[in-house]
Amino acid sequence: MARTAREKSKTGIYHVMLRGIDKRNIFLKDSDYEKFIEYIKKAKEKTKFIVYAYCVMTNHVPY
Repeated sequence: MARTAREKSKTGIYHVMLRGIDKRNIFLKDSDYEKFIEYIKKAKEKTKFIVYAYCVMTNHVPY
């Protein structure tokens, strides 16, 4: 069953989380973390969103 669409935030602040399938690790070495942070930086430059906090763990990324 598909889940319902997210509602638009009145404040414009969202909690975003990425997780590996079956809770498998998505970052296997330090360079994987570094590459992910670079992708976030590039996206931030293009769209001008604000990252208030983030935490990069082996199998998920809440930010």
